[in-house]
Order: sequence, then structure tokens, then C-alpha cells
Amino acid sequence: MKKEIEESILRSSSIIKDSVSLSLDIEKAIAIIVNCLKNGNKIILFGNGGSAADAQHIASEFIGRFQKERKSYPAISLTSDSSILTSLSNDYSFDSIFSRQCESLVNLDDVVIAISTSGNSKNIVKGLETAKERGAKIISLLGNSGGIIKNYSDLTIIVDSDVTAHIQEVHRVIYHTICNFVEKSLSE
Repeated sequence: MKKEIEESILRSSSIIKDSVSLSLDIEKAIAIIVNCLKNGNKIILFGNGGSAADAQHIASEFIGRFQKERKSYPAISLTSDSSILTSLSNDYSFDSIFSRQCESLVNLDDVVIAISTSGNSKNIVKGLETAKERGAKIISLLGNSGGIIKNYSDLTIIVDSDVTAHIQEVHRVIYHTICNFVEKSLSE
């Protein structure tokens, strides 16, 4: 078992190391987010399953703090309110849980961050369609070659893996890097 554990850790670290090739796209995402926040707009995030948890994690880093004491940055995770999620799923459909929220919460020049390891979630696609109609900038953290979601995004950051756990591990490194540099940029 020890050898298998070591191999698992080495596979994960190899994929994380390969994500260095995404640094230019990460830098672009940071610039988009910094510009959004400097102009008084907000960040809206969503995803399913583990990506929903990541959306909540990122929102908490922006609203609370990442490493520096500073003012709160406006961020909303559309996966945090169980009453909204269940009522929309029940009254409309699960595919509408993000689009309906984007309809009322997304404003012109807000940034929407969609997170999907498959790149093919219908509810995310519908949410991005609505966000785009409302004038948001779309950043997507994806895996599996980006799936169809890459076609709805202004900027895609695609992890080159089809293993969900590894994609999520790299997504965490990416969004922590984004949070760190957004905080640094806005604190200068």
C-alpha cells in the first residue's frame, strides 16, 4: 500500500507541476478580476459537487481574506443557499439553478467564474448563457479538454487531465494563486 500511496502522490504532483504552463491564463484571470473589483463590480461563482465546494471556498477567500488583512471583496457563490437551489430545482429544473440566479444577480462587467471538471454540465452552460446576456466576463476553470463550457467563456483555464480528483487538485492551486495575486494587486 505504501508504494501505491507514493505513486498516487507523485501522479498528483506531476499534474500540478505541469499546470505551470497555465500561468499566462492565470495572469489574465487575475487582471480581469482586479479590474472588475476596482470598478466596483462583483465576482459570482458556481459549479457542481466538489466544484460547488470550490466556488464557496473562493468566495470565502474574497469576502474574508486570503493572507492579508484588507477590506472585503464582493463575491457570491451561487451554490451556498440550499433553499434557493432546492426551490429552483423543484419549481423549474436542476438545469436552471444557475441561470435563474444569474438573471437577478449578474450585472454588466461582473465576473462569473464557472468551475467544472467535465466541462459539460448543462446547468453551468445555461448559467453562462444568462451571465453573458447580462454582460458579465466569464472565466472558466475546467478539465477534460474544456468540454462545451469552453465555448461559453471569455477565458478558459483547462487542466490537462480526465481524472476528476487531479483536476480538482490543480483547480485549488490555481484559485489560491488567483486569490493571492488579486489580494496583492488590490493592496498596492
